[in-house]
Amino acid sequence: MFLLRHGESEFNRHFGPTRRDPGIVDPALTPLGKAQAEEAAAALAGEGIRRIIVSPYRRALETARPFVRRLGLRLSVNPLVRERFAFVCDVGTPRAELELAWQGVDFSSIDEVWWPPMEETATSLHGRAALFRAEMAALSDWRHTLVVSHWGFIFAMTGERIGNGEWRRCDPTAPPPAL
Repeated sequence: MFLLRHGESEFNRHFGPTRRDPGIVDPALTPLGKAQAEEAAAALAGEGIRRIIVSPYRRALETARPFVRRLGLRLSVNPLVRERFAFVCDVGTPRAELELAWQGVDFSSIDEVWWPPMEETATSLHGRAALFRAEMAALSDWRHTLVVSHWGFIFAMTGERIGNGEWRRCDPTAPPPAL
């Protein structure tokens, strides 16, 4: 499968240089982030993607949009692939608001408030990654899946720190990385 980190968000743009949480709830992509999403969609267009799994965060949904346009696929929202809850940007948008803003996307897999109430531990994040890894390994066509996710989740899956708009191949049947 392919793991794609969302494009640059308003949070990333402010946090990167200052290392201070700018307090932006569920931030949108910046123009650079939208360009990164378009570049990733172009780069992966010929990879035979047949399924797109996306985090419920706005920055991930916006990153997936060019893939939907290019490939004509529907998004499968999965809260397992969300970011580790640690900053204000990890407060999500309630399900009802997502349904209004993203007509045609099925949000039935998430609760109205789908993010945790407090900072998530690394152990919890790795548990979610292990559960998702097992779910994907059980699918015969996992190689044709794109997962639009976040830095922390992708790190838990691969052991790699990747930048906004970057992607990696991931074999869910292989042993997880030692972290």
